[in-house]
Amino acid sequence: MFDETLLSHIKEQLIRKNQTIAVAESVTAGFLQLALASADEAIRFFQGGITAYNLGQKYKHLGVEPVHAEQCNCVDTPVAAEMARAVTHLFRSDWGIAITGYATPVPESGQQLFACYAIAFREEILLEGKLEANEAPAINVQKYYTDYLLAAFNNVLEHGFPNES
Repeated sequence: MFDETLLSHIKEQLIRKNQTIAVAESVTAGFLQLALASADEAIRFFQGGITAYNLGQKYKHLGVEPVHAEQCNCVDTPVAAEMARAVTHLFRSDWGIAITGYATPVPESGQQLFACYAIAFREEILLEGKLEANEAPAINVQKYYTDYLLAAFNNVLEHGFPNES
């Protein structure tokens, strides 16, 4: 289901650097956790993850600022950044990846499909951005977001810390 070569490369880099990762996800509903846990020797680098699907859970478990989060329906890069920082602390991991967004068109998204993400290293945001998706079955959109984030994370591990936003 996921790119085994990419996952192997992520695994090798994290093990070589003696670093760990945890994820906080909403729109991908566990896909990132599934992908990382499916890698060989995941126990050596994958600390775990949390799927916080609504504002209440994002606030309770990840400390997302509720007033701002409510204004944007929990979908913008500052919310993703809060989630990424918090998951590194929650799971005592070096790296945190977070994503929040829409996999189906809804009025709150203006009927658009998009997600906001962030990648943190020891609570410092190194990469954040917005992904747009074409309308497709939700599971295909979730897989697209997951594949994109895994590739972006691998790129950060491989090439350092880009100046994207």
